[in-house]
Amino acid sequence: MGKVIVVGIGPGDFENMTIRAHRALESCDTIIGYHVYVDLVRDTYPGKEFLTTPMTRETARCQMALEEARKGKTVAMVCSGDSGIYGMAALIYELRGEEAAPEVEVIPGLTAACSGAALLGAPLTHDFAVISLSDRLTDWQVIEKRLRCAAQADLSIVLYNPASRGRPDHLLRACEILLEVLPKDRPCAIARNIGREGESRAFYTLERLRNADADMFCTVFIGNGSTKMIGGNMVTPRGYRDV
Repeated sequence: MGKVIVVGIGPGDFENMTIRAHRALESCDTIIGYHVYVDLVRDTYPGKEFLTTPMTRETARCQMALEEARKGKTVAMVCSGDSGIYGMAALIYELRGEEAAPEVEVIPGLTAACSGAALLGAPLTHDFAVISLSDRLTDWQVIEKRLRCAAQADLSIVLYNPASRGRPDHLLRACEILLEVLPKDRPCAIARNIGREGESRAFYTLERLRNADADMFCTVFIGNGSTKMIGGNMVTPRGYRDV
């Protein structure tokens, strides 16, 4: 019986991939994933079998990985960022159920909250929340509740999936909810194409963030009450200087 390795490949460039992830992709027979993520590693691992599915076909993708592993193959299911943070690790376990085979191994990766924070400065040095604005799998009412709770708790907030062609106003709607609690001048930022060609960063106030241009290649950061701009970077102190 084979094995499924769920691999977080980080933001997509080889330098930000972990050594464990690299070794897993070197050792596997087949690499499976969303076609955008597979294309990020295709040239680095020539000679592998590559299988892809489009977006929204996550269940089919994971079933394919399990089926290939049952044929005796070592299969790498690649996920952008981390394999367990909005990745495929949970679905692989759900679909395998209580069976002992095929073996499953989960390899973590650098999620956008971490890599984006490094690009912006140090906005997540204290407690923070990560919230996806995609309502494809989560009701918008639940997303609204989580936004309000994070704002009321004065957490730094990281927003994944801020906007797409099908939901172009979700970042605007999220900002309107946050502005019910947070001040208009709260420092915010957008990290775009993290670790890929066209990587960029832009800084905003929460009020200006409402109308910012964002898409699925962006990660949005909203500071907490102590977040400030220092030397052109977004910084959230934890209080070490005060100890």
